[in-house]
Amino acid sequence: MFKIITDNGSDLTKEWMAANDVDCLYLSTILDGKVIADKDIDLAAADFYQMLSQGAKPSTSQINPEQAREYFTEHINDADEFLYVGISSGLSGTVGSVRTGVAEVLEAYPNKKIEVVDSLTASLGEGLVVWYAVKMRNEGKSLEETAKWLNDNVQHFLLSFTVDNLFDLWRGGRVSRTSAIVGTLASVKPFLIVDPEGKLTVPQKLRGRKKSLAYLVESLKLHKGTEYAGNNDMIMICHGNVPEDAEYVKQMLEEQYGYKNFYMSNVGPMIGTHTGSSLVVLAFMGDGRY
Repeated sequence: MFKIITDNGSDLTKEWMAANDVDCLYLSTILDGKVIADKDIDLAAADFYQMLSQGAKPSTSQINPEQAREYFTEHINDADEFLYVGISSGLSGTVGSVRTGVAEVLEAYPNKKIEVVDSLTASLGEGLVVWYAVKMRNEGKSLEETAKWLNDNVQHFLLSFTVDNLFDLWRGGRVSRTSAIVGTLASVKPFLIVDPEGKLTVPQKLRGRKKSLAYLVESLKLHKGTEYAGNNDMIMICHGNVPEDAEYVKQMLEEQYGYKNFYMSNVGPMIGTHTGSSLVVLAFMGDGRY
């Protein structure tokens, strides 16, 4: 079987990855010149969001080619074949760095196979791509079959999210300070998606938190399409530090549409640096990017 690797942009828990034989590369979270979260430093989501509430202004650092080369060189004897699923190239240069590092490794180990898949999404959108990779591997699909299917279907992995606090997006560099101030005064709650190029965009703005959470559910109804219309698919939900809001979305999906297969987690420090604690994310398979 081939080895699956992702990165912490996927917001999959370490426990889930360990149970499903998935390794992880780590983009670093940095505060005041010091790394506060990466492969060697584990920072609980609750502790991280407490730091944000106290005024911390962290930043993140992508994986570089040397780190990718070092990882695959260190683990080259773990398997003959590897599949890496990475955070959107529209949001980070990590996938490009991994491809550069992998090319160097394959020159040294020409009998190995390493496939790199750009998820063109992030958080549990990327996590859902990994989930399907694991499913296909468990079903006995080959590395080539799995990588081809993921690449062919990447536009069917949909990610939508909303935040309650626009200043979280401002601190993360996603909106201007003026937009944050005006939007806050008007109780505007943005509905954001990852577009076909893997970049963030804001197709809707709602008034009030409950409406924005309800629109997450509405977005699933609108974009599930016929091929993915069944209610047995995996639905992924994660949040910064608002478990009650994530549970509210889950309940709506259960009660209104009968969905029952859910994966839920926290948004980790790497993604949370740019989105804040009020983030609620919904990921599912659908008829195509918004």
